[in-house]
Amino acid sequence: MAILRFRVYWEDDESIYRDVVIKHTHNFADLHHCILKSYEFDNKHKATFYRSNDSWLRGREISLEKYDEKIYKVDPLIMANVALGSEIKDPNQKFIYVYDFNKLWTFMVELINVDKDENKKITYPSCIRTEGIAPSQYGTKGLVDSRLAEVEEKYDLNPAAILEGFSEEDEDGNATEAEEDTTGDETVEEL
Repeated sequence: MAILRFRVYWEDDESIYRDVVIKHTHNFADLHHCILKSYEFDNKHKATFYRSNDSWLRGREISLEKYDEKIYKVDPLIMANVALGSEIKDPNQKFIYVYDFNKLWTFMVELINVDKDENKKITYPSCIRTEGIAPSQYGTKGLVDSRLAEVEEKYDLNPAAILEGFSEEDEDGNATEAEEDTTGDETVEEL
């Protein structure tokens, strides 16, 4: 049984990606659900894959379903009916994944490894590597996220200290009082 490892890049920032592993016998619908789960997206919108090449040009469409309002030159393949292994023609096979046709979330999906043996500790399909904070599907999760609160707690960030660039403690953690600048107010006597 071949295990396919895909790297799924967010189109707007290639430093944000997820590595997913999936059996070659799984279908594109399984990959679709795995990508959504790895990026913490819901499953409420339309989606499609496109076969692609090294230049990331869109080829044959593999759609979640046939959408009535979309005009096709060629009817799309349906995700649930197409096994991943049947579409792997290249050791670096690429696909473009588009989710939510209103927002057009676009991900570049690239085959980065094929393993002959499955890992008994992993339930396939699965996300095995996460890099970068996923974009927020509906808002500003990246700015106001629970992970930001964890960072603030971990480093004990004081908003006032960040704004002024100074803390109220010295190197030993002792409280210090702000020194007043009096050089302009006093007259210096010459000896």
